[in-house]
Amino acid sequence: MSSTSFAVLTKARAKFGKRLTEKDYNNLLNSNSVAEVMSYLKSYTHYAEALRDVNERDVHRGRLEVLLRQHLFYEFDSLCRYDSQMSTGFSAYVISRTEIEQIMRFLTLLNTSSTEKFIYQYPTYFSKHTEIDLQKLALARNYDEFLSVLSNTKYAQIFTKYQPDENNLLPISDIENDLYTFVFSNLKKVIKSKTKGTERRELMELFTVINDYNNFSRVLRLKKYYNLSPEQIKSNLLYPFSGISEKIIDRMCSAESSGEVFSVMQETHTGKMIEQIGYVYASDISPRVKYKLARKNMYFSNNPSVVMISYMFVAETELMNIITLIEGTRYKLDSKKIQSLLIV
Repeated sequence: MSSTSFAVLTKARAKFGKRLTEKDYNNLLNSNSVAEVMSYLKSYTHYAEALRDVNERDVHRGRLEVLLRQHLFYEFDSLCRYDSQMSTGFSAYVISRTEIEQIMRFLTLLNTSSTEKFIYQYPTYFSKHTEIDLQKLALARNYDEFLSVLSNTKYAQIFTKYQPDENNLLPISDIENDLYTFVFSNLKKVIKSKTKGTERRELMELFTVINDYNNFSRVLRLKKYYNLSPEQIKSNLLYPFSGISEKIIDRMCSAESSGEVFSVMQETHTGKMIEQIGYVYASDISPRVKYKLARKNMYFSNNPSVVMISYMFVAETELMNIITLIEGTRYKLDSKKIQSLLIV
């Protein structure tokens, strides 16, 4: 192993070692107010520096999430600075994911004629890392202005085939699917061109299982909330990383109930993990699987790129746990209920 690879492994695992412990979560669950949650995070955890300037007695949930995401972004960026085969590819992947999050947030606001709200959670730290002019995007008020802002980006061609319908609404799900298909297709090309052996196998397995569970969750959601036909559901799934056969996908899309979707999924090798995952809601399964796989890689993988991306997935999960804790505390949920929603 090269000195660079060893450095990546060492640094990622050192960061992993600073994650919130069971004791931390218990103390946070016993907090009686959002101010107490924030005070604990600032005083006893690795978030102290990121939250240094936050007034714990006047914290805004949206502002807090931006700060925590900024902290996570720069942590991962520091790992990507090492000269490894996959650093550039993963850096591009992380940037693209953040760009898509901002694009989809804007388009969702556009569909409700409330684009003026975009600027309130506008991630200023991200501006120097993206080719999208986020300040101009914040000023856009219709789809034509949006297209103008995105015209010189790698996503421009995706948007040209879409236009608002007679009710001035955009097909949000279709656009999101095209964007993520584009990003994952590029990531798959990078993995296949830059890696080999166990490194390639571990990366492909990680993203394939995660994507299969994302598709499983998407089938459940589209059936429950959108009443789409099997063909429409199938067209809204992501295929760049997929380990489930088309026959199984067709059966899930044609299933008459959520229970039948579960049964079909559990027939697959990947789907057998459902029995090992403790979950409250079906939507919990995909993120819990991702966390389980990433945590396993942190302990057992010797491939720097696998450990690097797995650390990011673990850190993202911890961030969402913090948001869950803050929201649960704010709305006075029972601590056992909040605990059941945490992914640990």
